[in-house]
Amino acid sequence: MNGGQIGNVDLVKQLNGAAVYRLIDQHGPISRIQIADVSQLAPASVTKITRQLLEQGLVKEVAQQASTGGRRAISLTTSVESFHSIAIRVGRDDIQLSVYDLGAKLIANEHHHFAYQSESELIDGLVAHIKRFLSNHQNRIDQLIAIGITLSGLIDPITGVVSYMPNIDINKLELSNIINETFSVSCFVGNYTRGLALAEHYFGASQDCQDSILVSVHQGTGAGIIVNGQVFLGSNHNVGEIGHIQIDPLGTQCQCGNFGCLETVASNPAILKRIEQLIQQGYSSSLAELMDIGIDDVCEHALNGDELAKQSIVKVGDQLGKVIAITVNLFNPQKIVIAGDITEAHEILFPAIRRNVENQSLTTFHTNLPIVASQLDKQPTLGAFAMIKRAMLNGVLLQKLLEV
Repeated sequence: MNGGQIGNVDLVKQLNGAAVYRLIDQHGPISRIQIADVSQLAPASVTKITRQLLEQGLVKEVAQQASTGGRRAISLTTSVESFHSIAIRVGRDDIQLSVYDLGAKLIANEHHHFAYQSESELIDGLVAHIKRFLSNHQNRIDQLIAIGITLSGLIDPITGVVSYMPNIDINKLELSNIINETFSVSCFVGNYTRGLALAEHYFGASQDCQDSILVSVHQGTGAGIIVNGQVFLGSNHNVGEIGHIQIDPLGTQCQCGNFGCLETVASNPAILKRIEQLIQQGYSSSLAELMDIGIDDVCEHALNGDELAKQSIVKVGDQLGKVIAITVNLFNPQKIVIAGDITEAHEILFPAIRRNVENQSLTTFHTNLPIVASQLDKQPTLGAFAMIKRAMLNGVLLQKLLEV
């Protein structure tokens, strides 16, 4: 019984602290009276929490002119400059590392080739990259509060355990614990696409809505679903694997083992492979003159009128649209965000997506539904930072900083 009571007290402390910090972060400068009014916490509780936040330097007081022209009211705003975190995106053959302050300002950034064939190579290489990065930028990092990591695959963002990656064998890799023990700092690990969806909600294209779906077309195809301002994760903490919805039972085999998954058609490798096959079969295209075709080339040639490139993008849009229509019927989002280099040809891609969404989803759900390009796709580490930001706003990380 006592253990349960202690746990409840700690949880209440975490939630109340988060409520106050969240109001200051999102609505500051804000007075203590306003915080108490909006949060419905007792003024004494607000005073206690804000004192703790001030002592740790997480918020600061600012004077604002009273609207009545009288004495200046003291308000609070977050202090972000001296609190730093390392945000990491681990790709299939590369790694990007960044330093952000708590205001999401990019302080430093590095991008390296990163080859790994096994779980041990992934861990050893990741630790080595972080150590080197810390050494390179130690003079630019003031107070390191967390490390965030995003990867492709199935990850439990609560425990930081990686259960599946598409390119190597993984056996319940406790990545968060390994990084935490190695660097003595809180570590948050999550799926790349879900992290990007959260980043768009905090800082990018879906800031203006509570319910959105981000669809990512890169090496694979996935989705991040935001419901009521939170990443929808489900009971096993992984929701959004739309790349493995079967669209053609007679299609090519996917790396997941099934046949005809969306990812076998609507991912960068699949798009390029199909174009190369068609060129080899004798189809005419200005792309045939290139030695090494990339997605940016496909977009450029499509926009310049190349029919093969254009029809390739339309085909991807058709297949994406069919699957997005399913998610629209399921989740009724306020906005669809598309991420990936293929959005460079959005004027060809988006109409194909929209046509299929309108043909295969409820009219009420797709009427005036915006389909927009990601604003943050060129900042791949921001998804990892978004998980750290979330841990501040929900109190998980904030409470640790207050207890230092």
